[in-house]
Amino acid sequence: MSGAPNIDSDGNVTGAVGTFRDITELKKSELELWDSNRRLWQEIEERKLAEAKKAELESQLQHAQKMEAIGTLAGGIAHDFNNLLMGIQGHASLMLLDTEASHHHYDRLKNIEHYVVRGADLTRQLLGFARGGKYEIKPTDINELIIKSSRMFGRTKKELALTTRLEPNIWTVEIDQGQIEQVLLNLYLNAAQAMPGGGRIDIETQNRNLDKTEAQKVFFKPGKYVTISVKDTGIGMDEKTKQRIFEPFFTTREMGRGTGLGLASAYGIVKSHGGFIDVESKIGYGSDFIIHLPVSAKAPQKERAIHEEKLYKGDETILLVDDEAVMLKVVTEMLNKLNYKVILAKSGKEAIELFMEKKDEIHLTILDMIMPEMNGTETFNLLNQIQPGLKVLVSSGYSLSEEAVRISKLGCNSFIQKPYDIYRFSSKIREVLEKTR
Repeated sequence: MSGAPNIDSDGNVTGAVGTFRDITELKKSELELWDSNRRLWQEIEERKLAEAKKAELESQLQHAQKMEAIGTLAGGIAHDFNNLLMGIQGHASLMLLDTEASHHHYDRLKNIEHYVVRGADLTRQLLGFARGGKYEIKPTDINELIIKSSRMFGRTKKELALTTRLEPNIWTVEIDQGQIEQVLLNLYLNAAQAMPGGGRIDIETQNRNLDKTEAQKVFFKPGKYVTISVKDTGIGMDEKTKQRIFEPFFTTREMGRGTGLGLASAYGIVKSHGGFIDVESKIGYGSDFIIHLPVSAKAPQKERAIHEEKLYKGDETILLVDDEAVMLKVVTEMLNKLNYKVILAKSGKEAIELFMEKKDEIHLTILDMIMPEMNGTETFNLLNQIQPGLKVLVSSGYSLSEEAVRISKLGCNSFIQKPYDIYRFSSKIREVLEKTR
């Protein structure tokens, strides 16, 4: 509507002139346009959110693939290094057997063994990151392991306050207790180093049902998990550091104050147990490392007493299978020192040929897992076909890998990880030979 007044010569309003226009259709058109624009903006926002989510998932996948590739490399390095350490350890063990404590070289030989142990600890962390597999799995009450490890750590760090809030009826998990204890100690140590002036570490366990949405965020299956939280009041981390914290050899500490393998090892060990580890952190507000371990239906097992170290001997015949000359030489010397008769095979193929020829006189086969052409699993399968139920001790520079777990289920009797000394070796051999099937 629009209009104007009629005014006479005296300035008085005498009337008005106006026009009227029907705008119903115009308003309707404007409303339709507005609604269309609203839907368009809504679609744009939804597309932006979807693209952001896609970018986040792609980033997580790329990170997981990178960690997998680095893990494979780390595992190969650790395996080769453990074989070298085995050569050093074996010769040192043999020399110590013939050396009196009063000899001027005795302490030097003991130091060599000590350095081998330190080297093996380093490769164990690499193998942990490489997800080289679990070594000795048993159903466990994780609360008991946390109480034990936190008390042990607390005695060495008096300046820190350690608190625990543990789920009373915690679900059982199937773990390698030694490896998970290593993870916990690495997390405690990491927390302590983030609090150089002292502080508090809060350790908490919970039973959790991970739903489908939560599981998709971390590429894991939904289901029942036990969570372990290790939270500190330290300096915290920025986002850039958080993205790299689980990479091997990445460290924020100065040279000489750490290898950068602790958290990488923790990441690999937890992953090998079918779980995952995450971190929440902010500069100035500390860090919270959260572990998720899948639940087991089995009941926890009580720990067995540790047997006293002793040198066990025998007179049986042993088939030794390894593709590395240094391994064959040193292990043969160790077996001879223990009074065993030894038959050597430099490959899986040669082992099969020798076994077919001398199976009636062979009491035990010591089998390396990683060999070219015919690996440990293939060799074991063929040996088992020739003589079902044969006694086998698997030996490897890796920890007990998924492949070794499979042949264990097929009937392999035991496993020993390189490097090992003659005492542990002698005990393992008797354990397998005296085992009844």
